[in-house]
Amino acid sequence: MDNRASFSCGWRYVCDKNLRMKILLTGATGYIGKRLLTTLLKNGHEVVCCVRDKQRFDHKKYGTKLISVIEVNFLRKETLDRIPDDIDAAYYLIHSMSTTTGDFQIMEENSARNFRDRISKTEASQVIYLSGIVNEEDLSRHLSSRKSVEDILFSGSYHLTTLRAGIIVGSGSASFEIIRDLIEKLPIMVTPKWLNTRSQPISVRNVIEFLKGVLLLEETYDKNYDIGGPEVLTYKEMLLKFAKVRKLKRKILTIPVLTPRLSSYWLYFVTSTSYKLAINLVNSMKIEVVCRENNLAEILNIKLIPYEEAVALAFDKIKHHDVSSSWTDALSSSDLEESISNLVSVPTYGCYIDHKKEDVRDEVEITERIWTIGGDNGWYFANWLWRFRGFLDKLFGGVGIRRGRKNPDDIEAGDALDFWRVLYASKEEKRLLLYAEMRLPGEAWLEFQIRNNTLYQTATYRPLGIWGRIYWYILLPFHYIVFRGMIRNIAT
Repeated sequence: MDNRASFSCGWRYVCDKNLRMKILLTGATGYIGKRLLTTLLKNGHEVVCCVRDKQRFDHKKYGTKLISVIEVNFLRKETLDRIPDDIDAAYYLIHSMSTTTGDFQIMEENSARNFRDRISKTEASQVIYLSGIVNEEDLSRHLSSRKSVEDILFSGSYHLTTLRAGIIVGSGSASFEIIRDLIEKLPIMVTPKWLNTRSQPISVRNVIEFLKGVLLLEETYDKNYDIGGPEVLTYKEMLLKFAKVRKLKRKILTIPVLTPRLSSYWLYFVTSTSYKLAINLVNSMKIEVVCRENNLAEILNIKLIPYEEAVALAFDKIKHHDVSSSWTDALSSSDLEESISNLVSVPTYGCYIDHKKEDVRDEVEITERIWTIGGDNGWYFANWLWRFRGFLDKLFGGVGIRRGRKNPDDIEAGDALDFWRVLYASKEEKRLLLYAEMRLPGEAWLEFQIRNNTLYQTATYRPLGIWGRIYWYILLPFHYIVFRGMIRNIAT
């Protein structure tokens, strides 16, 4: 017997498209979630954002009372009680593909069950799930997990609409940044044979249009749709078309001898992706992700954007410093499993601390300089040493320094900043606090703060065991030179 109840809310929505809805948005700090949130707010909906850590989500910047934030960890069932009962619909945008702890398949299934059980007790008439295209019999672990999550969500007492997408093309998306790294760094590429696998890439703008369009649309209840752009391309064709948009000449040779593991290493060392993400991407890229035919784009009156145009639009966003979200926004893209709120209080006991201070004339100017640190702008002193440290980090399975930063001018809590994560950023307080995500035998914080025309720079290191202490003393001379040079250049 079908346990998906019929609610009057969906009928009201069909009758009045301007009716304000109360929407639950999971994954609100992720790549798609941040963009969808802006669209939902523009359409006048009240949005309840589920985040794992309120400290890394600044809802005030949206400038509206239509947004509220609740802390929910979907692996901890008791936290789901914070979800209000009077929601009309919910978006499920959670995945753990790049997590570095545990089995992401088990984590995704447990999260989905907890979500299903809680939403089934609310007034929600629809759940919208963004999944992957799963039309092949032999699926990767990543795509198989997405299908399992869909099956779990489908058993709830609400209507499920699943949108299945392949490669998403947009500024800041993992696939876009990986292709960008390859094209802009390698004039000649010797690549694995999976580059001949076909895919149907879709612009992130179209993805948001589909997610918005199916909201409480009864015609889409209890159905799944493959969503993709107007072209079916091999990964090799995608690389070459990307190069064409960038006006770069590139030569690509494919060979059959690169195993999946070697392919993962190749992707990991050449691009900004983490090794865990590289493994899962390579396994997924061996499988065709081509859409089954459907008329959803026609129903929603969506004009599908061709691949080259999607790439050009993405670079237009980058050019104007208007990248609203990045794949590195997701906490699962790092090793940082502890919540930011637990790390903002920098420890002192059992720590090695390097204090530096410099007088400054213009606090506002120096604050702006601090806010543009990292990424293409570098670290103001001995950038080659920072890059070398990033190279060593990659060798030991870390994130490296290639992640850069999402926006060259602005920064907020939760952002990735090279191999750091921003814990706290307040221009009013003139304080920036970073936490190291590089491979270390311990934990490290780097803080900048201006008080009474004095810039204070504090590096804190909490060692783990004897090797942590040896590490600190070996690098002590380098730390002294680098930190001293950095604060002087920032201050002057």
